[in-house]
Amino acid sequence: MLLLALLTTLRVSAQDRAVTGKVTSSDDSSPLVGVSVLVKGSTQGATTDANGAYRLSIPNGPNTLVFSYVGFNRQEVAVGNRTALDVVLAIDASDLSEVVITGYGSQIKRDLTGNIAQVKAREIENMPTPSIDQALQGKAAGVYVNAGTGKLGQGVTVRVRGTSSVSASSQPLYVVDGIPVTNEDLGNYGGATNPLADINYNDVESIEILKDASAGAIYGSRAANGVVLITTKRGKAGKTNVSINFQSGVSDATKRVDFLDAKQFADFFRVAAGNRDRRSNINPADADSYTASLFGPDGFFDYYSYGTYGTAKAADYNWQDKAFQKGSINQMDLQLNGGSEKTQFYISGQYLSQNGTLIANSLERLSGRLNLDHQANKWLSVGLNMSLARTLNKRLPGDNAFSNPLQISAISPITPFEDPATGLPAGTPPGEINIPLYYNPIISINYARYAQVGYRNLLQGYAQLNLLTGLRFRSELGVDILNQQEEGYFGSQTVRNQTRAARGIGQNFYTGVLNYNTNNFFSYDRAFGVHTLNATLGMSYQQSQTKFNFVEGTQFPSDAYQRIASAATKSDGSSSETNFRFLSYFLRANYKFANKYLLSLSGRVDGSSRFGSNSRYGFFPAASAGWVLTEEGFLRENRFVSFLKVRASYGLTGNAEIGNFPQLGLFQGDAGYVGAAGQRPSQIGNPDLKWETTTQADIGIDFGLFNNRVSGEVDYYIKKTTGLLLNVQIPSTTGFATQTRNVGELENKGLEFVLNTQNVVGKFTWSTSLNLAANRNKIVNINKQVIDAGLSALTNQAREGQSIGVWWAPEYAGVDPANGNALWYKNTTNTDGSFDRTTTSVYNEAQRVVVGNPNPKLVGGITNTFSFAGFDLSVFFNGVSGNNLSFFGVGQYSSGNGIYEDNQTIDQLQAWTKENPNTDVPEARYLQRNGNQASSRYIYDGSYLRLRTVTFGYNFPKVLVNRLKMEKLRVYVSGMNLLTFTKYKGWDPEVNSDDFTGNIAQGNDFYSPPQPRTILVGLNIGF
Repeated sequence: MLLLALLTTLRVSAQDRAVTGKVTSSDDSSPLVGVSVLVKGSTQGATTDANGAYRLSIPNGPNTLVFSYVGFNRQEVAVGNRTALDVVLAIDASDLSEVVITGYGSQIKRDLTGNIAQVKAREIENMPTPSIDQALQGKAAGVYVNAGTGKLGQGVTVRVRGTSSVSASSQPLYVVDGIPVTNEDLGNYGGATNPLADINYNDVESIEILKDASAGAIYGSRAANGVVLITTKRGKAGKTNVSINFQSGVSDATKRVDFLDAKQFADFFRVAAGNRDRRSNINPADADSYTASLFGPDGFFDYYSYGTYGTAKAADYNWQDKAFQKGSINQMDLQLNGGSEKTQFYISGQYLSQNGTLIANSLERLSGRLNLDHQANKWLSVGLNMSLARTLNKRLPGDNAFSNPLQISAISPITPFEDPATGLPAGTPPGEINIPLYYNPIISINYARYAQVGYRNLLQGYAQLNLLTGLRFRSELGVDILNQQEEGYFGSQTVRNQTRAARGIGQNFYTGVLNYNTNNFFSYDRAFGVHTLNATLGMSYQQSQTKFNFVEGTQFPSDAYQRIASAATKSDGSSSETNFRFLSYFLRANYKFANKYLLSLSGRVDGSSRFGSNSRYGFFPAASAGWVLTEEGFLRENRFVSFLKVRASYGLTGNAEIGNFPQLGLFQGDAGYVGAAGQRPSQIGNPDLKWETTTQADIGIDFGLFNNRVSGEVDYYIKKTTGLLLNVQIPSTTGFATQTRNVGELENKGLEFVLNTQNVVGKFTWSTSLNLAANRNKIVNINKQVIDAGLSALTNQAREGQSIGVWWAPEYAGVDPANGNALWYKNTTNTDGSFDRTTTSVYNEAQRVVVGNPNPKLVGGITNTFSFAGFDLSVFFNGVSGNNLSFFGVGQYSSGNGIYEDNQTIDQLQAWTKENPNTDVPEARYLQRNGNQASSRYIYDGSYLRLRTVTFGYNFPKVLVNRLKMEKLRVYVSGMNLLTFTKYKGWDPEVNSDDFTGNIAQGNDFYSPPQPRTILVGLNIGF
């Protein structure tokens, strides 16, 4: 077919005559490059050059030329006797004509046979979030985003159509302008970091999420978790446009958890101690009683109140409020774009300064971008994309650390904020360091620091050759360079938390990543009458190298010296290097017949350094087909159904995100003895180790009703991952306990629904966009293993027959109204095979069962957009339903019936008493377990509906703007996380404790700070 097309293009009969002309856009009169010009009813055609010009030989006689270009309305023009014919193409306002990036190419949405979700720049611009992935929340069906914490710059959990692996990464592959970028955690302190926070999302033109196998197979072994394609803005020929945007705002934590005040705290523990005395047959007046240990001379209340309890100096201290601060955000953006017909440019710069709602947490980013495109001549185009960012993140400890500011909530409300003897924060030397009950995080805020500074450079250059009509060759070289420095110092005042810090501890971490990628591919795009063919053939190579250095020093002369050069003892240090490589070959062909029958075939061969010598290469094929029913005669004139397409796809994708050396037999050089060097075997190799493979089938319907005023998609999919990469037990005769092998199977099934409506059109407009997705996850086989993760007592588990991450624990049955004992369901099997649902107050008599699932059953978002007379309003809700959260990390101490002296949550005032027998809170018993064990008692409903963003803006009239010598003047007010509707008792239902997060460990709350509620005002000026 290719040869036929070339021959046809070169053939010109003696009777032909030439027609020339230029094709421009109705939007800005700019020339359109690559417009297809075809003689109707024949295969003769041409495409426009860099100036929008074309030249075409046509037969003598009546002829009609067909002009078609993605994103514009197709136009047919009768030639007549003319030899010069200029055409203006109008932009197609229908979503069906929008260009969708597919990876190494693009298609119009109408012709897609795979499932690709698109998020446009206007949907995420100027949002008060530091990272692109967080801005995707609720914007695409089947894409679940959980920010997890209110800390700035932290890792974000993203799942595309569920969790596809047990031990390998389930995060999607991120590709920025063709470069697969580094997106794994590279932090060494305080939970996972988010390298995507280095990218300015206001530079983004569009984001495409490749969800099914047909869309993702072009990325082969990298696509099992979905692929997120990020395309940045480019310049356009014409006058230079300048845009300046400034926004400033304030933020606060979305919620506080209600804890006891000083009086409630004292009353509660007096009852709890009295109950314990009664059960131990001890007189509360006895000096050795539990009551006396709390309220007697030198007892808990006396000691931890600095002797103020029961005196006129006693007061109520709300320690939780000390963890929070008023946050702020200030951001300035400058964008310039324009150019000539040969050279276009886009230049941007941004400064972002954000103070978090948790004390001492802040993020500052300075970034710039330059995108250039140059048409050197008719056959050669070259370009350059470059961005540079400096990000400073003043980080906080992990959620599980006593120095985590929010753990301050556990401090008893009778303890003053300051030591009355020194005037310093409670617990600060030279005062009594064992007061408060726990370490006071404010000491670390005042006398320790930890800053992470990263320099990120994304650089990509390309050259494109137009070889023949419709045939192009493109070569790309991209580099992602990250240099990250983390520096911390812990002063001598932090010695209670850092036991080696009596004379200070200094730490310095350096991480450097050099990640480069090259793509070289041919693309062919031609129409032959009723046939249209688009094909891509190429190769890709990626290599990434990471270097790490660490040094630590102790014994500083004073806290005034904080650099390791001043440390008397260089107490620790290390260095390491790791790398990986991918070599890939790919092919994709899209065929369209009669504008209604669609077929797509793709395949990719991947070779990876991460797998065994016997299984280094894998093949990942996919196929999809579509049928546009509205092109058929029986629907073509239908006034109700304006567009209807059915499509189906099936294919294989892979997952290689398991670390760099699991296939190798490794040795470590740490086996020295009495000063002599030594090495030891540390890992057994597996030359047969290969990719996890995910097969995915997808059936979908795209529809448009009432001239596409109502449009949408419905998809059903089944994903099966086989050959899971797991550490499995092996015979001890090998000298090792485990080996990484391909074992097991995981399944995801789901349904997705998208609906877009133009409710009102005209001077007043109202449109709605809704997306919903339901996913069910199931571990089919993991070789009979049970894998624990998360908290040690109430763990998330990977268990056959269950969803990944379920909690497996006794089922809480409430309280025995006769005596206040906590009860659990036995859930055992009787001898006759029946199930015993009777209750017991003996914890160990209760059988463990599935008591919760962190995976949402339903996720979605809805946006309503209104506009009238220059005013516009956008209201966006998103939510999740059917998932559970674990409050056990907090609840076992602070909702634990007074077993410990932590401040208690307000619900503990409902504890059982003879006067209050009908309650689900057991009797309070000081230092005695009564229901605070790991159980379903601390598994809560995590469903929520959140008013995520509201933006109200006004565009000043054109007449006034022109008088001011401007192109645009807009003011707006925006709010984020304004309202949250939930039954969850913790700080925030959108939670993943940063010290316990992984594929299995999800939905755990361990003093994890809530999302910020932000309100800002902005000004946008265009010249």
